[in-house]
Amino acid sequence: MTTHSLISTSDITGLVLAGGRGSRMGGVDKGLQTFNGTPLAMNALLRLGVQVGEVMINANRNLAAYESFGAPVWPDNQADYAGPLAGVLAGLERCETPYLLTVPCDSPLFPLDLAGRLAEALLADDAEIAMASAPESGADGAAPIWRTQPVFCLLSTSLLESLTRFVQEGGRKIDAWTARHRTVIVPFDRPGDAPDAFVNANTLAELHALQAQRR
Repeated sequence: MTTHSLISTSDITGLVLAGGRGSRMGGVDKGLQTFNGTPLAMNALLRLGVQVGEVMINANRNLAAYESFGAPVWPDNQADYAGPLAGVLAGLERCETPYLLTVPCDSPLFPLDLAGRLAEALLADDAEIAMASAPESGADGAAPIWRTQPVFCLLSTSLLESLTRFVQEGGRKIDAWTARHRTVIVPFDRPGDAPDAFVNANTLAELHALQAQRR
């Protein structure tokens, strides 16, 4: 068992967010699109599984296909594809460990030390939420732009009540909710960190381009 300071891997449940509408992919179920021959959601499960104690998936259609990946599958409780927060809420409601780590299904190269670094920062800052941040290349050689990655998030399951209330009030934006809690932003810019670790594929063209880079 790996221990990140005082948070062990068995204290963290990983959640793959695959419940979106996939509108920018023409409405296809994004998590079932393949990356190097593996469905995106399965790829995310495999990368998460080595970092956490338990894994589960948030999906809203093709549930049998997702269940075939061998992890519990939980749909949103809200109708109409209410966005990532609805998926996070579904995960928090089912989470039986002290912490939940969320990742989107469409960033197939996310770091294999994501859980460890977020857990370390969470404890060091006495935070309730730890969120990844990474530099993105600026246009035409401009300085990199730092972008927070709110769906790459480690959070205490004690926040269930807060998130339930926020969603019931109609809240949809992750950063509007996390702003209510002690949140630490964790930079992923160490030597050796992959520059494309958090790149997400919103369209099939972006997915194919990402796949071609990694061949």
